[in-house]
This record gives sequence, structure tokens and C-alpha cells, in this order.
Amino acid sequence: MTMAAASGDNPSSLFATPAIVAASRNDGSILVRSTTPLKQGARCVGDWLEHWARLAPDRIFLGERANAEVPWSTVSYRDALGIVRRAASWVLAQGLSAERPLVILSDNGIDHALFALAAQHVGVPSAAISPAYSLMSRDFDKLKGMIELLDPGAIYATSTGPFAAALAAIKPLHRATIVSGNPDDADALPFRAVAATPEALEVAKAFAAVTADTIAKFLFTSGSTGTPKAVINTQRMLTSSQQAKAQTWTFLEQSRDDLVILDWLPWSHTFGANHNFNLVLRNGGTLYIDGGKPAPGLFATSLANLRSVVPTVYFNVPRGFDMLIAALRTDDELRKKFFEGTKFAFYAGAALPQNLWDALEDLSLRTVGRRLPMVSAWGSTETSPLATDCHFLAKRSGNIGVPIPGTELKLVPSGDKLEVRVRGPNVTPGYWKAPELTAEAFDDEGFYKIGDAVTFADPAWPDLGLFFDGRVAEDFKLNSGTWVSVGTLRVAGIAALAPLAQDIVVTGHGRDEVRFLVFPNLAACRSLAGLPESADAREVIGHPASVPRSGGGWHGSRRKVAIPPATPPARCCWPSPPRSTAGRSPTRATSTSAPC
Repeated sequence: MTMAAASGDNPSSLFATPAIVAASRNDGSILVRSTTPLKQGARCVGDWLEHWARLAPDRIFLGERANAEVPWSTVSYRDALGIVRRAASWVLAQGLSAERPLVILSDNGIDHALFALAAQHVGVPSAAISPAYSLMSRDFDKLKGMIELLDPGAIYATSTGPFAAALAAIKPLHRATIVSGNPDDADALPFRAVAATPEALEVAKAFAAVTADTIAKFLFTSGSTGTPKAVINTQRMLTSSQQAKAQTWTFLEQSRDDLVILDWLPWSHTFGANHNFNLVLRNGGTLYIDGGKPAPGLFATSLANLRSVVPTVYFNVPRGFDMLIAALRTDDELRKKFFEGTKFAFYAGAALPQNLWDALEDLSLRTVGRRLPMVSAWGSTETSPLATDCHFLAKRSGNIGVPIPGTELKLVPSGDKLEVRVRGPNVTPGYWKAPELTAEAFDDEGFYKIGDAVTFADPAWPDLGLFFDGRVAEDFKLNSGTWVSVGTLRVAGIAALAPLAQDIVVTGHGRDEVRFLVFPNLAACRSLAGLPESADAREVIGHPASVPRSGGGWHGSRRKVAIPPATPPARCCWPSPPRSTAGRSPTRATSTSAPC
């Protein structure tokens, strides 16, 4: 997972001042670390829940609602702990363990959260699997592989109906009890029955036996280049990551009574789960689960929820910020409420195009007379996820910040790039039941080889942070011998075509020229073309005002990006995809940008 950073006013009341050292070694590598020691964190995630149930028992922990027309259903810290302890009694009675964990197939929800916390409370890992593997797959091959690997003792779904085909496909592969959040599902045990289990004395004993090395959860890698791997997430990884976050986001220790998050990011992903959910739990905040997401037909729900709940910190991916900006431009009341109530915003998942950075900054200045601070970080599922954090005023988009306390980076020369590797208490001990893959993932000094490249904002001043410089394996050569830096070119292309390109796939490995497969922003294209909202996609992308021109420029806006003379011009494929695809190659690369 790649996370990038954006700028803001960086009030001293919000963030710590970076203190970083970088030391060059004889082998050409550079070690980069924070001089701030990592303080002792919690023993386990369950300690956080126990603490806040005592200190703020009536504070809302979690809230959810089926749609924007109904009130929020909430659970307090006191009630959450009670359900967790009772559900944990059921978990122990069923004999669940690391060898027979809890698997969760559904999206975010209160029952999902409490069931996972119940398992973790007594030392049993939970494994949230992206619903896409159950709801969008036809052969369920990857889901079957996950179930075979984990051999779960229980499988939870909010309702068995939508998951019927997936459950049928995996039925021969497990001995698990199926648990449903829908009490009307006759083919499953209701979660309410699990949560009503009398609390057993064994729960307290099992909770006390949890250590920093106890496995808290399994999170699967994306599987985009093969079978998804189950990343071991220990209690130490999760608590040390949040301890480091508290030492960089210093406001967390000062104002724990007003931390409110509204978030859709999935708990099957390390960003939504280990970063956002645990941020709330560690600091006694309130998490309202957003039933929307930045997708057609769903973002309206997110906007309705945003009108109901003003978050302390607003989390989203770049596409979400793109859609938010469009809404803020036309909704004066929402814009004022958002910029007045939100302390700062955080984005991740991909690099933020500069035009979105500039637009949000402009809207904030015009609305409340100041820039909304924007921050972010960088890491992966294997680093739980925080490895670097940009908690300072960056001059432009793309700065991924500095190593967090307790985490060390090793920058290894790889062609013209610096491959970054990570070591620290937040790093996974490996992949579940995959010793060979684990061995391959670490170098001889114990650094995790994440596969990304970085560059210094200023080599003389490591406090100024690092810039993400693409994946070391994604860059490719053209027939001319010119290396193409895919990550750099993708961001430059999106910015050049703003606001008409939602995303870009860069292709051209072994060909004469770079090509773009452009995913259009249909709303922006309709606006440029003067077409009504009812115009379908084919009419929109076929309109002359919406079609990029080969060899440079853009009909209507005439936007271009400079390109080095040695690099052939890029060609845009819109809407038909190119026949070639970006290939894998050695790691040496040079930054290129192209007109489209």
C-alpha cells in the first residue's frame, strides 16, 4: 500500500516536530531513523477497550446506520466491553485459536468490530476478508485458498443471503460455525446469541495471558500478482504503531474527549483497520461507520453522513477527495461546516494529484481564511501500516514524511533509485504458514523489503522528509532504451488531464511509445462538453470536448506536460484499452512525463 502526504498550516498544537538522522554506510546504503525514542505502548488492543470502558463508560465508541434517513445506532465503551467479554466466552467454548481463527466476510459494522475484538481479547486472531472475494468472484478460487490456509473455527457475515454462493463454494473446505448478524437467517447462528453467552471465568484468564507476541489478526495482501498472502499481525505491531502515531500526532494525548471519525475504509485493509479503527480505540474516540464510499451511487451516502457528523480528522483516498471537492464547491453549508469543524485531513492509498491539493487549499482559504492541514503517511500491510508520517509543512504533494519513532529505514541503491526497507516493532514476523515467502521478504539484517523506492526532499536535511519514487519493479523500458518511471508519470498525467481523468494506467513496455489507459471522470467530462447529467458514458467520452488528442494537448483545455526530448510522446487510449500492458523489468528508472 502506498500512502503520500500533503501540506497544511501544521499548527504546533497538532503535531510533533520531526527529529531525523540519516547515516551513510560503506555499502552505499543509508539508514534513516527518528531520534525520538518510542515509548512503551499497551500490552494488547484489549487493554485499550478495558481502559476506556472504565474511564469513559458512556462515551459512544461505534455508530452505524443503514441509510441517511434513519438515526445512528450506537454502542458505548461500557456496552462494547460487555459484549466483547460475552462473545469471547463463546469463542473459547468453541475452541477457536490461531490454528482455527475467526473469519469475517462482511463489510464494516458494529457486530463485525465487536466479534473481532472478542476473539482478539482472548488471544484468538480475526481475519477480515474483503467482501469482493465473496460477492464479485465467480469461481471463488482466491477465497477458497484463504479458507484452506486459515481453517477457521467460525465464519461471520452480516447476512447469509448475499454470501450464499460463496458460503456454498467453501463449505467442503472448513469445519467452521457460520454466524450471521441477521437473526432471521435460519442457516446460521445469530450473532446476538453469541453476544448473549454467559461470561465465563476463563475469559479473564485468557485475556491476562495475551502477550505482545500473540497474533491479533491475519490481513491478506491484495493478491494482484499472485495468491493473497496472510500477513501475521501481532499485538505488538498494532500497539507500537498507535504509540508512534500518538507521539507524532501530539494532539491525541491532549484532547481525547473530542476525537470523532467518520470513515468508510474497509477493515479488511490495514489502513482502515490498523490505522483508523485502532486510532479511535487507542485514544477513546468515536467512530461513525460510513456506509458510503467514493464510488458512483454511493458517495451521496458519504455526503449525507458528513452533514450529520463533523469529523475531527477526515480520512479518504484521492478519489474520495476528488468527489468531496466537487461537492464542497456547490454546497455552501457543507463547505462551511466541514472546514470549521475538521482539524485536518488525511489521505492515503495513492499519491494525491497536485490539482486536488491546490483545490482543497483554495476552498479552505476562501471559506475560513486558512489552509486545512493535510497529512498522510506511508507503509503496507506488513508494517501495520505506519512506517513514515508526514507531520509537518510539506511544500508540495508527494512527500511521505519521516520514519516514525522506533522504526528504521534502510535505503539501498537500486539503479538510479533508492529502494526502501523497513525494520521495527511495527513490522510483521512473516506470512502465515509460508516460511519460504517470509524468508524472501527480509534481508540479512532483518529489514522488510517492501518493494518501494524513495528519494529525499533534500539529502542535507532528512527532517524535510522523503518522496515516494514508485515501485522498484513497476518501471519499464521502451524500445529506445528509455526508462519510464510509472508512478511519476501516472501522477503527472492525472494532473495534466485534471479534472477529466479519474485515473491512468501507464503502458508501453517493450514498445515505441508510452500509452495511457485513461479512466475518465464522467461528471467532469459532461460539464466540459456541456452535456446533461442524463448523458450516458458512451456519449460523454465520444464527445469531441472529452477526447484527448494524440501527441499533445487536450480538446477544450489544451493542457500539456513537458517531456524529456529522448522520450517518445505518450498516446492516450480513450476509451478503448491498449493492446500492450506495462511489464516488469529491472529497477533502474528515470522520471518521465508525457503530453496527452
